[in-house]
Amino acid sequence: MIFNHLVDELSSGLENSKQSIPKFKDTLEKARSILGEKFEAGVSTDTLIQAHSDFMDDIMRLAWNRFNWAENKTSWRKSRIALIAVGGYGRRELLPNSDIDLLILLERNNQSAHRENLQSFTTLLWDIGLEVGHSVRSIAECKPGALHDVTILTAMMESRTILGDPDLCQKMQQKIAPTRSWSAKAFYLAKRQEQKDRHEKSNHTEYSLEPNVKTSPGGLRDIQTLTWIARRRYGTQNITELAEQDILTQEESEELIKAQSHLWRIRFALHIHTNKDENRLSFEYQQVLASQFGFEDKDQLAVEQFMKSYYRTAHRINTINETLLQHFDEVLVQDKTRLLVRPVNERFRLVNNLLEVTTEKVFVNEPSALLEMFVIVGSDESIEGFRASTIRLARHHAHLINKQFRENPKNAELFMKLLGSRNHLFTQLRRMERWGILGAYLPEFGRVVGQMQFDLFHIYTVDAHTLQVVRNMRRFRYKTNEQQFPIAAHIHPRLPKVELLYIAGLYHDIAKGMGGDHSELGIEIARAFCERHKLGKWDTNLVCWLVKNHLVMSTTAQRTDIQDPEIIHEFARFVGEQVRLDYLYALTVADINATNPTLWNGWRASLMSQLYSETKKALRHGLEKPIDRHEYVQDVQQQALEKLEEHNIDSSLVRAMWNQVDEDYFVRERVSDIVWHAEAIFKQKDNDGPIVLIQDDISRTTDTGFTQIFIQTRDSKSLFVSILAAIDQLDLSIVDARIATSASGLTFNTFTVLENDGQPVGEKTSRVEKIRSTITKFLNQGTTEYRLKRRVPRLMKQFKQKTQVTISPAPNHNATSLEVTTPDRPGLLAVLSRVFVDIGISVISARVTTLGEKVEDVFYITDQNGAPITDPASIEHITDQICKAIDQHVEQAA
Repeated sequence: MIFNHLVDELSSGLENSKQSIPKFKDTLEKARSILGEKFEAGVSTDTLIQAHSDFMDDIMRLAWNRFNWAENKTSWRKSRIALIAVGGYGRRELLPNSDIDLLILLERNNQSAHRENLQSFTTLLWDIGLEVGHSVRSIAECKPGALHDVTILTAMMESRTILGDPDLCQKMQQKIAPTRSWSAKAFYLAKRQEQKDRHEKSNHTEYSLEPNVKTSPGGLRDIQTLTWIARRRYGTQNITELAEQDILTQEESEELIKAQSHLWRIRFALHIHTNKDENRLSFEYQQVLASQFGFEDKDQLAVEQFMKSYYRTAHRINTINETLLQHFDEVLVQDKTRLLVRPVNERFRLVNNLLEVTTEKVFVNEPSALLEMFVIVGSDESIEGFRASTIRLARHHAHLINKQFRENPKNAELFMKLLGSRNHLFTQLRRMERWGILGAYLPEFGRVVGQMQFDLFHIYTVDAHTLQVVRNMRRFRYKTNEQQFPIAAHIHPRLPKVELLYIAGLYHDIAKGMGGDHSELGIEIARAFCERHKLGKWDTNLVCWLVKNHLVMSTTAQRTDIQDPEIIHEFARFVGEQVRLDYLYALTVADINATNPTLWNGWRASLMSQLYSETKKALRHGLEKPIDRHEYVQDVQQQALEKLEEHNIDSSLVRAMWNQVDEDYFVRERVSDIVWHAEAIFKQKDNDGPIVLIQDDISRTTDTGFTQIFIQTRDSKSLFVSILAAIDQLDLSIVDARIATSASGLTFNTFTVLENDGQPVGEKTSRVEKIRSTITKFLNQGTTEYRLKRRVPRLMKQFKQKTQVTISPAPNHNATSLEVTTPDRPGLLAVLSRVFVDIGISVISARVTTLGEKVEDVFYITDQNGAPITDPASIEHITDQICKAIDQHVEQAA
């Protein structure tokens, strides 16, 4: 109805003109405009895609009829030909820019008789701007094609006749019937593997940062997979028929139809906005669609609310998909195997190692069984999962988990017993979350299901991240992870009550999206859980302390000079005791690794290891006896001298050099590195040239690490800028910088760097020499300007927040702390260092932290006389100049 007038106009125009291509194009353009207008006006997407499909049928007929398919045939019936819609087009699901999948079906294998018309017909479709995927097959060729490729079979299964004798399509369907090719079981196994491979590309999560509405887990393809398998087994045509035949429950059917309509609407909007077959919800489109769908910024950004609605839809699809695939497995794969039934208790039994309820009234009669079922599976490693019927019953009865259920001591005891499960705790919690049970039992958790943060740092939604944290904590138990997480693996079995760690993991981010500091807001939520589950005072206080301070250890490790004994003593006083240090370390490592897999590299691992080890020493030493800074420096120097004497280096010469160097050098550098530096300095023949040393620092336990670049050279106004420009041109990422000056005018500079993949430089001689020669060249020439070769990644371009600068007194330093938070861009440090030169700032040390799309850099600075910067006017001037320079750089880089 929507496009009838366009079809009539085109039909009439084609009769009166030989110029068909412009008329087809004009009609198609008008149809696209109408689709957009109707969509904006709120017409149902389901209606629009079917109307578009019907309209395209009319276009196909008009194009097909431009040619005489019966021409010069002695027996037309023996050379019948039909135009068939297949795939999504065959289902009448045609979005504005979807490919048009066609099968030109021949009764006999005589393509040559139609070759000219076939070529002209397909050329016409391309000329008028249609994206067409087509194949030409005889009926006899359909079966071999289907046998060869299940995707070909799938497309043929969803076929309908546009033009020609429908009898041809029916004959084709007979050729590819389950009795002749691809039995229902074989088809199910192939489609299950196909889905597994597809999900693998998205790391088996529906919570991708930029999900594909069509192919990601929980996308439209997961619905289609179910309908394909059901069609092959039961002959059903759509979701409604699945419910009519009790393959789906009515509740599941309604959920799927609603979810499908939601994803169709999103996909339709993507096609309209991009004017192409775009199915990926990339960052730039997420913001546009959020506004288009009526979301507004509140406690959560509009885009975060929009994506939460998407993720929850994908979550529902994924859950129903898993349940129905389990059902298909029982019907198609296990149907002919002997059922081994073993009773568990009066409520549950095992059927082929899958847990099943003994009666459909189990949850009604005993609601606590909704938690008990997971405790049973978690306590027996031989149990492989749940029967589909039990999953459905559990989902259907999740509403029984109400306030009375939550306040029942028996259920609190069951949940705590679950947290103490020996086997697959993460798997049980994940199942509970998918089936709506975890969110019902912990409503505070249900609130964050599908909640995302619009950035590149947090790659998972809050609920997915939270469960991943618990999963990482469980992984610390396994010997296979001892090498990657040696300290955490040592800590885990020694924790007094490991379930307290899991509770802290479940609640550390529970208050996100509530407005305010989630670490503070989460305390009372966690406390309420502890009190409801009858935890003791010490246990409750520990959990609340961990929730409140779960970010402190990573912040201390990454943003302060943890080489400084005063910093370590301050952190040790904050922790207070070894047991709290152990819990906090385990939570922090699990949290970092669950936030973004790229965050945990050799550098961060070394920082966390050093902070843990030094704090442990400080706690053993006693908090009432802090280490004296001067004594610490003397001890470091003495250890280094003893090692240097082994290499026949005159200690008097070494002391003479060290007496001119800032004391901070001996606080920030390790003894082994001080020895390395001194050896190279005294072996240097050319005393005027810069010394550039490069070496990897690899952990013997984890085989991960970082690269250190040590540079000794004459001080100059542009020194810091030249070094940063050189390192930036080398495409290395700086994570730490330590600068020490001396009375002789020489500087001792150590830069910790990583390659862009987060790995150390390695031992490749050509790369090491390239680094050394480039830095030396920049230093000798005093280079501060260079041509930036790196482009800004597409994802980074979506984030253009203004730069934030915080200037405050530096703790335990005779300096000033400068914190810069800004969008990450290539060349950023070099730009910042040039500002330092222009306004007369000296950098003592720096910590560079990249968090997704932004950087949070900390610099310890002084004025040119080596004094802290305290004058308010100077601080305001520095802030203004830095913000202006960086914001201009970010804008130009975009």
